[in-house]
Amino acid sequence: MGKALTIALDAMGGDAAPKMVVRGASIALERFPEVRFIMFGREREIAPLLKNKGRLQEVTTLRHTDDVVGSDAKPSVALRSGRQSSMRLAIDAVQAGEADCVVSAGNTGALMAMAKFVLKTLPGINRPAIASFFPTMRGESVMLDLGANVQCDAQNLVDFAVMGNAFARSVLGLQEPSYALLNVGSEEIKGHESLQEASAILRASGLPGKFLGFVEGDDIAKGTADVIVTDGFTGNVALKTAEGTAKLINEYMRHTFRSSLLAGLGYLLARPAMRKLRKRVDPRGYNGAMFLGLNGIAVKSHGGTDALGFANAIGVAVDMQRHGIIEKIRTDLTLLDRSPGNAQAAVV
Repeated sequence: MGKALTIALDAMGGDAAPKMVVRGASIALERFPEVRFIMFGREREIAPLLKNKGRLQEVTTLRHTDDVVGSDAKPSVALRSGRQSSMRLAIDAVQAGEADCVVSAGNTGALMAMAKFVLKTLPGINRPAIASFFPTMRGESVMLDLGANVQCDAQNLVDFAVMGNAFARSVLGLQEPSYALLNVGSEEIKGHESLQEASAILRASGLPGKFLGFVEGDDIAKGTADVIVTDGFTGNVALKTAEGTAKLINEYMRHTFRSSLLAGLGYLLARPAMRKLRKRVDPRGYNGAMFLGLNGIAVKSHGGTDALGFANAIGVAVDMQRHGIIEKIRTDLTLLDRSPGNAQAAVV
């Protein structure tokens, strides 16, 4: 059993909250029996769900609030008017030291805005990034940013590389991760000025692992790099494209196996292999986007996930806290030369 830690849960965040959150916490508790929870939300809805959950009820403190951040709320509005919301109070618990990390399946923009406002960013980081896992031919990789920062300069990309590198070492367990910048080509002359500057800085840095330079879109699934760095606009498009492609292939397979009696027989024979495939690409297994660069651990679960997916998001928070990712990022930032003009000098 590991060291006890407390997780603040936004019990009202997500399409199927609070039932999904309570069930997810129960599943996570089986994997991490040392965890304690503080759930924030409407007591009249949450308490009955906890009543028959045995040990989960014993290790959970319920904090009542009627306020909930809507899924369509603008981040700026949520930040001003959501001070007593379940999301904000869960984040406040981390800032106050009552909890070690926060997990929410609520509004992504609101969660980022609140977490940045309350927890602040680490020294040297001016923009936190959203990172998540990607299944690849080689296992798993991490990609960032996935939507928090639509426009990025060279220093932002370098910071993302530092944070992704630390995450790969902490959560993926890679001592010497490979990392690269997503570009329109792998040649050194390709890409806009910010990518060129970021590449030059990273080549000259003393970060652990191996900098591969530039990779292309098809390298994501290949697993060419353990960490893929890009701006939030490109990263979000890549993420949604991958999700859409996975759904398309699944639908094609469904139609194919239903197209004839012989195809249906083929499915029956292939069913064990199909189960393995579904498990390998099940998005619930990769649920839990990380807000890296904050002075605290915050994990965003997909709003439409089920209990198993939410449990996996809790697992990501536990892994980040256990492996000291914040301290790793602090240490790695000291390896970079942030003197004025360093990027331009490195390019030249």
